[in-house]
Amino acid sequence: MSEANDLLALLQRPLEPTFLPKDDGKTVIDLPDEFLTDRYRPIGADLQSRFSSDAEQRIPVRSVTTPDLSFANGIDRRGAFSLFIPKHRDAATALINLFLQQPDVPSLMSVATYCRDRVNAVLFQYSLAVAVQHREDTKNVNIPSIVSLFPDQFVDPTVFPKLREEGSVVQQENRMVIDIKPNYTASDREDEQRMAYFREDIGVNMHHWHWHLVYPGDGPDAVVRKDRRGELFFYMHSQLIARYNIDRFCARLKKVRHLTNLREPIPEAYFPKMIRSSNNRSYPARAANSVLQDIDRVDNNTVVAVGDLERWRDRIHEAIDQGFVLDTSGNRIPLDEQRGIDLLGDIVEASSLTPNRDLYGSLHNMGHNVISYIHDPDYRYLEDYGVMGDVTTAMRDPIFYRWHGMIDALFRRHKERLTPYTAQQLGNPGVTVSSVGVQLSRPNTPANVLLTFWQRSQVDLAAGLDFGPQGNVFASFTHLQHAPFSFRVEVNNESGATRQGTLRIWLAPKVDERGTALSFREQRLYFIEMDSSTVTLNPGMNTIVRRSDQSSVTIPYERTFRAIGTKSTPTQADALAQFRFCGCGWPQHMLVPKGSPEGVQFDLFAMVTDYADDSVTQDVDANAPCNDSHSFCGLRDKKYPDRRAMGYPFDRRTEDTVRTLADFVAPNANMKSATIQVKFNNTVIART
Repeated sequence: MSEANDLLALLQRPLEPTFLPKDDGKTVIDLPDEFLTDRYRPIGADLQSRFSSDAEQRIPVRSVTTPDLSFANGIDRRGAFSLFIPKHRDAATALINLFLQQPDVPSLMSVATYCRDRVNAVLFQYSLAVAVQHREDTKNVNIPSIVSLFPDQFVDPTVFPKLREEGSVVQQENRMVIDIKPNYTASDREDEQRMAYFREDIGVNMHHWHWHLVYPGDGPDAVVRKDRRGELFFYMHSQLIARYNIDRFCARLKKVRHLTNLREPIPEAYFPKMIRSSNNRSYPARAANSVLQDIDRVDNNTVVAVGDLERWRDRIHEAIDQGFVLDTSGNRIPLDEQRGIDLLGDIVEASSLTPNRDLYGSLHNMGHNVISYIHDPDYRYLEDYGVMGDVTTAMRDPIFYRWHGMIDALFRRHKERLTPYTAQQLGNPGVTVSSVGVQLSRPNTPANVLLTFWQRSQVDLAAGLDFGPQGNVFASFTHLQHAPFSFRVEVNNESGATRQGTLRIWLAPKVDERGTALSFREQRLYFIEMDSSTVTLNPGMNTIVRRSDQSSVTIPYERTFRAIGTKSTPTQADALAQFRFCGCGWPQHMLVPKGSPEGVQFDLFAMVTDYADDSVTQDVDANAPCNDSHSFCGLRDKKYPDRRAMGYPFDRRTEDTVRTLADFVAPNANMKSATIQVKFNNTVIART
């Protein structure tokens, strides 16, 4: 493992030359002279001695046959890199393949070291991270938090000069924490700024990046072809839209208007206030009422017309309505209830698994490109893409939710064609859910009331400050948080024998932004998964308690914002396990909708299904790391751990007679709902 962990040194300070010390000056990578770039090779001996005298650890790198990196030509080392741009995606695929083909870890270390100073920094980081996660001999290596490596993609750039000054002048133990101001992208004159805490949340954007790291759309087939990948693309993004809309209702904003008319002006403006540290170019803004235009980018060969997006969308609509898609040979592939949604996910994104890219195109990815280049569609002004062009920044922009609202509507169109679940598919004979509720962890608090507030936390950005000070350099940021609580579910097992079940807990708004009650047909689209767990039901009454930090959707703060470097890596086996693969998951601090000072009412729903109908046959270690966010991220190297459709039981339409949630619950003893309230306290509490 020590050799594999050496790879982490290559991920730190991504724009500094590899020969500069890592791990707060404690680690030096010893390069063969031929690995130095042309700029530094003439003074190689001097460099190696000047920067390595105080090193506590030296990582030797052996010489190898230098690889051909022509696939990365035209992607500037200090320029922008985007997974939505085909040329960039192809380069990433080639680099991932190169890393996966290495026979052992020392060979991988050598090849990666050679590549590091010669290809785009973000391309290198992404490709090495994907390869490390998918190689058997490196998959237990911790992938560091991207906010530590590229803070410019998450953080107000006005703090960087302050961080460098503090780190350069003041000794480490006396350094001040530099505060990142919340809501710095617009004033409260802009209504959409009420949602900035959600869109610009560091943990939310890091989740989106890490999900695409775990589920890349292109690359070697063994890396892309994961169980139910297309369905998970639908489900994870669908839950993002539902959560965003719920918080909009809390803020007295109407639901997102889907971006269905690609020809009309876009009223939402976005000024990101962000600068790429690699080249000091700002992320371009989008002015209000901008109009999408055909893209012809000579800098990266991205050519796509607005009409292409419309044509691909219409063909997907037609396929959904007909109930089948066509492969490249003209064969019909049915969009049935077992595999249809998974197939649609591959087509809509489109990943390399799409059965017919020529016919159905690349709607999702190219839509991101058309939006992200709206300010300079033909490279006339030499501008890079806006925030919609990068998975680390796309969720900051209000247009992300309008675009993905349209994407989600495509999937929902298919789901609406499926027949409603039958009583047998919904029921669980012999099991009755008697009650469901929530309780704050603090004593003497009322039942069924949750509390949210602001919390100020810290993140160490030193590893991303190239040519900056050694040691820790902390910035503080303010984010939404909720008071710890537990779900409490009473379940009566009337079968007379011990049974296993799956407890599913969901939350949905009762009213819209105007306080108008939602019909079940509307409400069904806003149910967000809060937890899913396997439970053992003894005969008689069972009381099941699930803490909020046990949610199958989320990961804790410590894993979202984990630091890097030797001093940050745990030595105990259990703690080290938490460092592995575990960056994928919705941030725990965003589990609960914001609510409001006066309180917002929600429907809490619990359901216990028969585990025999849910289980997937596979060997799974119950104590394996990273199983706790499987709802959004699946299980590593395993099948998705639930045989039911993602979103069950709310992913399909119901009979017209079901007008309310009570109508849905009443015929099914294994379901129960309750009204809870979420109250927001507008105070800031520092993380202890």
